[in-house]
Amino acid sequence: MRVALGADHGGYELKEAIRKHLETQGFEVSDFGTHSNESVDYPRYGSAVGSAIIKGEAELGIIICGTGQGISIAANKIPGIRSAVCSETYSARMAREHNNANILAMGARVIGVGLALDIVDIFLKTEFAGGRHANRVNLISSIERGETI
Repeated sequence: MRVALGADHGGYELKEAIRKHLETQGFEVSDFGTHSNESVDYPRYGSAVGSAIIKGEAELGIIICGTGQGISIAANKIPGIRSAVCSETYSARMAREHNNANILAMGARVIGVGLALDIVDIFLKTEFAGGRHANRVNLISSIERGETI
């Protein structure tokens, strides 16, 4: 599986830990930066990861900023992206299983590395359940197209 990674300066160190964790498990990782702790603008990295998913360059994405909120909001502006901010494993599992989230967002200033790696593992191994949940995801897509639901 191909996974796209992106983070601002606040998430740089956690992104690096996640990248190494994924590579040791055999994932193909595309790292969209940032590549240092120097201050940068998180929307650029949320957008880069979201665009990679829409273009088919990665199946899933992981984005990190200080809280996970800003970078997730930026990624969610891209039609077809369903980014979920998760700070524990249950939400990560439900985001994939029920919402077919294609990006996991986390806050490096909110959770530690150990918990973040557990969240990543759950997110990546959980499949979308489909069924009644597919209709709900389709309704989200209708909203993106400007349709009244």
